[in-house]
Amino acid sequence: MKSVWRRIPGLLLLVAVITLGPSSVQAHPHVWITASSQLIYAPDGSLSGVRHAWTFDDTFSTYALQGIETKTKGVYSREELAALAQTNVESLKEFGFFTFAKADGKKEKFLEPVDYFLEYKDTALTLHFTLPLKSPVKPKELALEVFDPSFFIDFKFEDKDAVKLIGAPAGCQMQMQRPSDGTANAQKFSEQSFLTGDNSNYGAMFANKITVQCP
Repeated sequence: MKSVWRRIPGLLLLVAVITLGPSSVQAHPHVWITASSQLIYAPDGSLSGVRHAWTFDDTFSTYALQGIETKTKGVYSREELAALAQTNVESLKEFGFFTFAKADGKKEKFLEPVDYFLEYKDTALTLHFTLPLKSPVKPKELALEVFDPSFFIDFKFEDKDAVKLIGAPAGCQMQMQRPSDGTANAQKFSEQSFLTGDNSNYGAMFANKITVQCP
């Protein structure tokens, strides 16, 4: 497994470059994110993008803040965190922002993130960003998954108000499937992966799956 962290002067780059082989059947997360998301709809009823808020665990947050100068000790403003926020979203691009969408079964692509910023509160960093869809869509069924295929990062959605529909047409219904502990499936997957040497999508078992059906 290659290193998942890259250092640049004064900043920590969040990356997930992972090459998996038979030795990684014991894959487990090293970074934990508590997430919430909003699905943004345009006035004409088309889905235009996804807005994320990802709160990193305390350990990662502390490490990421090393070397950042602030006016007040222990207080980090949005402006002081701007460079780190930019570094993070640019790094995540390579991995599709761990956000995968299908509209009526067809894969959809996202544009560059907008409205991104980092917030520091209660010893944790939260990355906010919006992913506009390359082409707004009006699907009868939208499937959105948030996960890290390598399972280096574990995504857990908030217990309440984890996903909201903003401006969705009347009659749209949203369902969310959270990952179980996956113990039995993970064991079966590991055995199969050891034989085939393919662990490239281990984290799919732990995907958060959001489905929206509209009339």
